[in-house]
Amino acid sequence: MRLIRTAVAALAGLLLAVALPGSTAFAANGQFLWVGPKGKAYSIQNPPDNKCYDMGQEARAARNETKSPLVVYSKKKCKGDAIRIAPGQQAPQGTGFQSVIFNPR
Repeated sequence: MRLIRTAVAALAGLLLAVALPGSTAFAANGQFLWVGPKGKAYSIQNPPDNKCYDMGQEARAARNETKSPLVVYSKKKCKGDAIRIAPGQQAPQGTGFQSVIFNPR
């Protein structure tokens, strides 16, 4: 029984180490910023590459302060009209979006 507990604990530790964002090799280093409802500012720090995020509420004024390109989409699930935003750039004024992907392939 001790061997099983030890194996489970080791496996859990390994999964936790892999799941924690420690490696920047697979992340767009920096911040992605946007404005939500009532003009409140939001951000994501070091977002993972090639993962689509759906916005849960109004999102506009996207600004890419990461070191990788990103794409904002007019619809959820990274569908609809796409606007590519280079590092250090921002979306055209008044551009709203419903999803975003970082460093798309």
